[in-house]
Amino acid sequence: MQFRKAVMGDTEAIYELIQMNADLGLVLPRPRISLYENLQSLTVIEDEDRIVGVGGLHILWQDLAEIRSLAVAPDKKGMGLGKELVSILVKESAQLGIPRVLSLTYQVDFFRKCGFEIVQKETLPHKVWKDCINCSKFPTCDETAMLYYVS
Repeated sequence: MQFRKAVMGDTEAIYELIQMNADLGLVLPRPRISLYENLQSLTVIEDEDRIVGVGGLHILWQDLAEIRSLAVAPDKKGMGLGKELVSILVKESAQLGIPRVLSLTYQVDFFRKCGFEIVQKETLPHKVWKDCINCSKFPTCDETAMLYYVS
């Protein structure tokens, strides 16, 4: 298993992996254009030339980044790969000097095990006005906001 930054040749596999997880109701879908525009923020897990996991760290503000589109292939779940990927993205946030990492998620128990705490969405105006305002689920978002405080 290799954790590495995504490259353009990964985008179709990333798209399919995110879509597969979105179809299961685990994450929100992402259009290909979003993957192209945010490729440099994505980290993938590669196993024998196959992308089996993905997650992105998106900077929202000077003190806030967000983990987005965290997805693991169904046959690789339960191996700790998602948790390791979250750890890598949190470390990336720390290296950038960003003290808080957000996840808007349906996977509350998973992120709680990763050290995230539930917060009210209203405490995150930079996220709401930057991204949420354009989401098809706004203003009736059913995701839970969770924060990790980088030490």
